[in-house]
Amino acid sequence: MSSAAAGLEHLRVAVLHQGGPTPAIGGVSKPPKPGGYQDSGADIAFALKQAGVAISTPTTNPDPIADPGWTFPDTVDGIVSAVEMHGANVLFANTTLYSTHPMIQLKDKLTKLGVSFVGQDPRDVERFEDKAWCNAWLAEQDGLRGAFPKSWLVHRNKKECLEEVELPAVVKPVRGRGSHGVSMVRTAEELQERTKALFEEGDLVLIEEYCSGEEITVTVMPPGNFAHVGEKPKHWALPIVTRFNHQDGIAPYNGVVAVTANSRAVTQAEFNADKHYQDVARLCEIVAEKCGSYAPIRVDCRRKAGDDSSFVLFDVNMKPNATGPGRPGREDQASLTLIAAQELGWDYPTLLCTMLGAAKPFSELK
Repeated sequence: MSSAAAGLEHLRVAVLHQGGPTPAIGGVSKPPKPGGYQDSGADIAFALKQAGVAISTPTTNPDPIADPGWTFPDTVDGIVSAVEMHGANVLFANTTLYSTHPMIQLKDKLTKLGVSFVGQDPRDVERFEDKAWCNAWLAEQDGLRGAFPKSWLVHRNKKECLEEVELPAVVKPVRGRGSHGVSMVRTAEELQERTKALFEEGDLVLIEEYCSGEEITVTVMPPGNFAHVGEKPKHWALPIVTRFNHQDGIAPYNGVVAVTANSRAVTQAEFNADKHYQDVARLCEIVAEKCGSYAPIRVDCRRKAGDDSSFVLFDVNMKPNATGPGRPGREDQASLTLIAAQELGWDYPTLLCTMLGAAKPFSELK
């Protein structure tokens, strides 16, 4: 067992992937990822196994080159199989969560069995993944007023609101995934075209003012005792990651362009020299505190244009991508959270084991 896995000898982990479509919420559906996160789920399970953590898999000796076989579907049958047939006592929820998710349906059973999970409370995820509601709610909280960009929420039956939008702007789904459906528009014609396309996916479209400055992302960890950094009594930010090589003003989806090709960690010297980096890291910590996150979240931010080079927060991600290297052919894979963690001296197994160490018992779900 590696040093990263020390203290985890009592755990047997089953990684979950998305086993089916999520329900529409308020007339809006979150688009599923092809494969249901089996690729990153396989990365997680393989890396944990290599670190010496006990892993439950639905098949015996799954192929490291293939995605299937490493993870269980997040269905009732899949979760019951992982726990009762394969002995898992921790569910690593590498999947999309919502208030009626099978983990909630099985909460009492999983509590009796003493099972824990890595991830957020599914009921919180449903609320905070509504980007319009989340940003509006957070913008009213102490310490966060003025921290979010101006925005417009447009219903398919009230398109006259589009006339109020200030261009350029960013058009996005209310419940999105990665950069899916996100685009910058500069003209009224582009605005009409992009909103029309998104109305085919749901009744609502979120439009935000476009900030042309530097884009960064901040991963915030929950409280706990962590390798290399010790005891953290409050939510705390990992090193900031700066983004570059945008495509038409938007960071491309990591399934198309690996984040290692367009992102790097901000050094401690850079952080110390820029008060705005320090301020935005604290803002992101407040976001995590207000959301009550149990596991890492990631907050995307951009600098304002002009003389004011402070940052605004534009996207709260309750399930950061967890892709990482280890399996054959995946050597260049990483996630924005991993890039941040590496600046602390953590490798991929250390990050995953740190997340495992903060697993929440189902008995503590309210």
